Amino acid sequence: MIDVVFYFQVHQPYRLRKWKPGDRIKKLDYFDTGLNRLVAERVAERCYLPMNKLLLSAIDRTDGQFRCAFSLSGTVIRQLRDWVPDALDSFVQLAETGNVEFLCETSQHSLAAVIDLDEFADQVEIQRDTVTDLFGEPTSFRDTELILDNTICKKVEDLGFECMLGEGADRLLGWRSPQVPYRPKGCDRLKLLLRSYSLSDDIAFRFSNRKWPSYPLFADTYAGWLHDVPPPAQFIGLFMDYETFGEHQGEQTGILEFMRNLPDHVLSDPTFRFRTPAQVAAEREAVTELDIATPVSWADVERNLSAWLGNPMQVAAHQAIHALRPAVLAVAEKRPDLLDVWRQFTTSDHVYYAATKHHSDAEVHEYFSPYDSPYAAFVTLMTALDDLRVQVEKATPKQKK
Repeated sequence: MIDVVFYFQVHQPYRLRKWKPGDRIKKLDYFDTGLNRLVAERVAERCYLPMNKLLLSAIDRTDGQFRCAFSLSGTVIRQLRDWVPDALDSFVQLAETGNVEFLCETSQHSLAAVIDLDEFADQVEIQRDTVTDLFGEPTSFRDTELILDNTICKKVEDLGFECMLGEGADRLLGWRSPQVPYRPKGCDRLKLLLRSYSLSDDIAFRFSNRKWPSYPLFADTYAGWLHDVPPPAQFIGLFMDYETFGEHQGEQTGILEFMRNLPDHVLSDPTFRFRTPAQVAAEREAVTELDIATPVSWADVERNLSAWLGNPMQVAAHQAIHALRPAVLAVAEKRPDLLDVWRQFTTSDHVYYAATKHHSDAEVHEYFSPYDSPYAAFVTLMTALDDLRVQVEKATPKQKK
């Protein structure tokens, strides 16, 4: 049997107001509530609600043979609770079927894993509690944008997880297949499931591209591609942004109809079945150890950290954000609101918007960014962060002479 593993990333950040140096900021009011609510409501209407209904139907129509997995960032969960509770309820309905796994991640969709493992662990525990309360206790993990290396994987194992998702990058695998489980170097128990990036991107990026030789893509054609995967494939990791369906690729492209028909075409071959990451990890053994010496992600052509830390502006902002953590923690008991706001600054999107990439990568960054330029994103972030630093200093007890 070959397992088809659909994993969907669900995330929305708290975007900042477009601050400029000299602006007066009142009462930690850094975030653009109007814009954030607008986007959350729009994406819920176009993607979350119709797609969740479609997946519920697929589970029912296939007598429970269809399965998939999600990871909802802590920030999107908060937004849906506040502004679109029906959408959050629809995710809970999926969990209640027993056919949908919900993974854990960091509560803020942050880069904490690459700079501060203590903060990483704190955010993971916050998110674990949230996911457990809504969907059931998670046993699988995915870091922000699938970022991982040996050190991160070991920390994830130490935090009690059995399975982790990653990117099947060519520079990581070389001649090896992304379609078998691995054991990260230094881990004893953790199993690593990797993304089949070409097959995933056929849906996530190429589906509506009229210049693509395979356009238009139909469900039976795609299922045939899956059925033709060569040995030694044990599973096929189809990992993508959930907003692909109805938001990035509009309903008029036919993508919802594609997903409606795909499960039946995949199951037409009795040697194929749908599985969740936890099921694959429980049922299959790691074939060998995988040495992940430097960080790998699923972002941009390089599939490293350059989407967030690829220029001096991004590095400076990232370091400035995390340098504030000790001072924030020192006043957290008296001012928990400062800790909550500071953690919103750790969301990876803030430094992502300041990327200075080229070609197709630049187009993707520009699509997601609410700013006119990377420099404007950097100025906004640093202006707001400077104000937060002042508020933290005001809350810090003055030392006696």
